[in-house]
Amino acid sequence: GTWLLYLPCTWSIGLAAAPGCLPDWHLLALFGVGAVFMRGAGCTINDMWDRDYDRKVARTASRPLAAGDISVFQSFVFLGGQLSLALCVLLCLNYYSIVLGAASLALVITYPLMKRITYWPQLVLGLTFNWGALLGWSAVRGSCEWSVCLPLYLAGVMWTLVYDTIYAHQDKRDDIIIGVKSTALQFKEDTKQWLSGFSLAMLLSLCVAGMNCSQTFPYYSAVAVIGAHLAHQIYTLDIDKPEDCWKKFASNRTIGVLLFTGIVVGNL
Repeated sequence: GTWLLYLPCTWSIGLAAAPGCLPDWHLLALFGVGAVFMRGAGCTINDMWDRDYDRKVARTASRPLAAGDISVFQSFVFLGGQLSLALCVLLCLNYYSIVLGAASLALVITYPLMKRITYWPQLVLGLTFNWGALLGWSAVRGSCEWSVCLPLYLAGVMWTLVYDTIYAHQDKRDDIIIGVKSTALQFKEDTKQWLSGFSLAMLLSLCVAGMNCSQTFPYYSAVAVIGAHLAHQIYTLDIDKPEDCWKKFASNRTIGVLLFTGIVVGNL
């Protein structure tokens, strides 16, 4: 989860680097630390909202709040510590990025509620998890170049819809019983067609982002390899086997690393 939050930040930082230059390693490290704190805070908020649901799902019943190992007050204290550390990281950036980063907190807080309201909580997760696609560029350049940042952000959102729909298929039986919603339940047996559409939208968006910042052949080669990786994921996916869903979900870190590598080499 931390990797999937961090990698869109690395894409944006890499694309914002000057032609012929490596990405800013200081910012990459700073965003890595921030990703650990913010992903942790998101998990804490999620566990606070969902503690009653988590008790009813075998995979999540052992989480500290669901199991009664800690109190809600203790989790608030812990969350305060996580957000304070994340704020320290954010304050190291320029003013534009501080405001932009703070704006994402509303999504972080409300995302866990979406599974009660809509069959598309994965879309809201995508909007939340890929905020770094905007923030990384602004941290380097001082503001967003929307012709690059928006298609990159959209690509990340589409990517999240792919991997988190796969992830959601692990829990679909429990979700039906306890009454929470997901794209896995929305798409059912049509899941692979939807995932194929999201993957195509991701690849097209990456091409648009690359063209708008004059990326070169290695970048597009990486996008092609990512397309092959996604095609293999979707073709071999067994949505009724939780262990296969987990394996496919976890393999998405490779996609993020491939794209970052393509950006860096393409820039050079």
